Amino acid sequence: MPFRKVTVLGVGLLGGSLGLALRSRGLATEVWGVVRQDRVIAEAEAAGVVDRATTQLAEAVRDADVVVLCLPVGAMPAMAEAIRDHLKPGAVVTDVGSVKESVVTRLEPIIEAAGGWFVGSHPMAGSEKTGFGAARADLFDRAVCVVTPTSRSYAPAVAVVEDLWRSVGSTVLSLSPSQHDELVSRASHLPHVLAAGLVNYVLSPAHAPTGNRLCATGFRDTTRIASSSPELWRDIALANRQHLGRALGVLIADLEEFQRALQDQDTRAVGDFFETAKRRRDAWLTALNTATTD
Repeated sequence: MPFRKVTVLGVGLLGGSLGLALRSRGLATEVWGVVRQDRVIAEAEAAGVVDRATTQLAEAVRDADVVVLCLPVGAMPAMAEAIRDHLKPGAVVTDVGSVKESVVTRLEPIIEAAGGWFVGSHPMAGSEKTGFGAARADLFDRAVCVVTPTSRSYAPAVAVVEDLWRSVGSTVLSLSPSQHDELVSRASHLPHVLAAGLVNYVLSPAHAPTGNRLCATGFRDTTRIASSSPELWRDIALANRQHLGRALGVLIADLEEFQRALQDQDTRAVGDFFETAKRRRDAWLTALNTATTD
């Protein structure tokens, strides 16, 4: 469905990519973006990620049909409070946050009190790069976007959010906020913690610097996401600390079991560890490739 005015609060990688996708596909009459500094306004407009950039929230949000919060999850409640008096009646607000339960619980009543509707969403797409300079119009193509309606959600508003993400190429998956947070704690948040932990250990100044020269493509590929925004991932880890903590506990127990197998020189157990991982990853890749070519 075409939108008249879509406002993106935070024109970084995700916000900029959403703006590019909407504009390149002719899905909105106007795409507005809120940036932090006046000097960025001309740069964002020149990059084509929005039609209009501004530092003024009221101007950006006024008369918007859809408002998308593209901010660290810790900053979203304050932003919702800041825009509530400027939303038009019936405006639909969503977000791109990687944690849903705490965000939805906080933002639903704020936006409802302003006469609008909040529906949480999370496109499973991104990069370790930041800023609208890294934005891509095809970032959401064939990506899964999770939409997290609740019992108090307004069905037409849910449909608007689902249409928004489908229109930029995503496949929509509906989950409750708590289901989303449990699943992404393993699929997304745990890998980021592991990548950061691996980098902190292997590249520690406590080790001889010569060792860093031996870190080749395997290390680089495994730790790519450790270059992501520390602010963003601090907020995500803390907001989803219960689910992430449980996932870490299970993984630590599995690694301790592997450590014991090494110490015991248990050839079969060590081999099974690597064989199981290969089999499961190969099956996942096959299913993924099949899904993206259908």
